[in-house]
Amino acid sequence: MNSTLISKVEKARRYAEEPDRARFNNFEVTFNGGHDEHRVTMQDTEFRCTCHFYEVHDTCAHIMAMQRILQPMLSEEQRTVGAPVSLVSS
Repeated sequence: MNSTLISKVEKARRYAEEPDRARFNNFEVTFNGGHDEHRVTMQDTEFRCTCHFYEVHDTCAHIMAMQRILQPMLSEEQRTVGAPVSLVSS
């Protein structure tokens, strides 16, 4: 393997160990919930979900789960928007 490529692979490994280097601005994911699949999206600091609970409460378990999964790669506002106090402080 070429030495330049080897150094890039090593650099990629170091970057992967520091997920806070990457920040999500927008994403869309299909979330497999307990009874159905839901589409969770994030644009800037606004999360949305296609589940019924979100329609009523402006947050849901699917959004809170994504906030936990992606926590190191989200801004402070993205990590806490719509989250109950107990989730934010955990």
